[in-house]
Amino acid sequence: MEDQNKPVIDVIIPAYRPDDSFQKLIGLLQEQTVKPHHIYVLQTMGEGDELMQPMNSDMTVHSVAKKDFDHGATRDYGARLAAEGNQAASDRHYILFMTQDAVPANTHLIETLAKAFEDERTAIAYARQLAREGADVVEELTRVHNYPPQDQIKRKEDLERLGIKTYFCSDVCAMYRLDRYQKMGGFVHPTIFNEDMIMASSVIRAGYQVAYCAGAEVIHSHSYTCMQQFHRNFDLGVSQKQYREVFESISSEKEGAGYAKTVLLYLLKRGRIWKAFYFALQCGFKLAGYKLGKNYDRLPKGLVLACTMSPDYVLFHEDAA
Repeated sequence: MEDQNKPVIDVIIPAYRPDDSFQKLIGLLQEQTVKPHHIYVLQTMGEGDELMQPMNSDMTVHSVAKKDFDHGATRDYGARLAAEGNQAASDRHYILFMTQDAVPANTHLIETLAKAFEDERTAIAYARQLAREGADVVEELTRVHNYPPQDQIKRKEDLERLGIKTYFCSDVCAMYRLDRYQKMGGFVHPTIFNEDMIMASSVIRAGYQVAYCAGAEVIHSHSYTCMQQFHRNFDLGVSQKQYREVFESISSEKEGAGYAKTVLLYLLKRGRIWKAFYFALQCGFKLAGYKLGKNYDRLPKGLVLACTMSPDYVLFHEDAA
């Protein structure tokens, strides 16, 4: 009876030419206090790539052609594999989406996320992200801003108070109750970005809640250049334009401006003048990318390809909604 009541937790990881972080991720998943039932790796296959071999008996690797990769569709493919792999799990079945470079900070990650589902209203629980050792000060501040040390529950009634942050979620490390994921129709696709926030908006509007679990920690951060910030925020703008029914009533620009002001004041008060200047420059690139992305459908295709960080998506999903 105890085994029958034990939750089934499957891990789904899109991967493309993974580095050493992926090896650490798989190793630490096997050391969790609550171990995954199965690990589904969805490997995007570029020219000359070979399908990786499973690292253990609880892991399978499934190929995805590079032209077919889609942030929503690829992950939804993994969710369907998990559902087919254990049809008896029903409401005790959870799926944990992770990225290939998110490394658990300890052995309690899965256990901590799973506890959030003891509240029947929880549909999604996502983890805290910590900056890598030696990360840039701005990256550290960004992680603290987006992933504070306090737990948070977000519901429909928080929209007026939290605005766009109500829908904030991250599939870098997020667990979903599978039956509710399916009830919402799975991740939208095609989508160039933001499949996690779009799903969070759906479950919140349906009366469920999203749990931020500060005690569930992964190491994950990037040091983006100005141009990388531009490309990333262009795609952010594209996704918000394509799914404007989700984002048009809630502006994200006010949230971004508040974050920028906080970081600038922090740097200036500590005499980090050059760092403050460079951060302000990055903010300019981010805003320019975002504004262009919001108007992508008015731009020549060549300019869109130059602006996006996902040219394959643009080439193969020109009819995106």
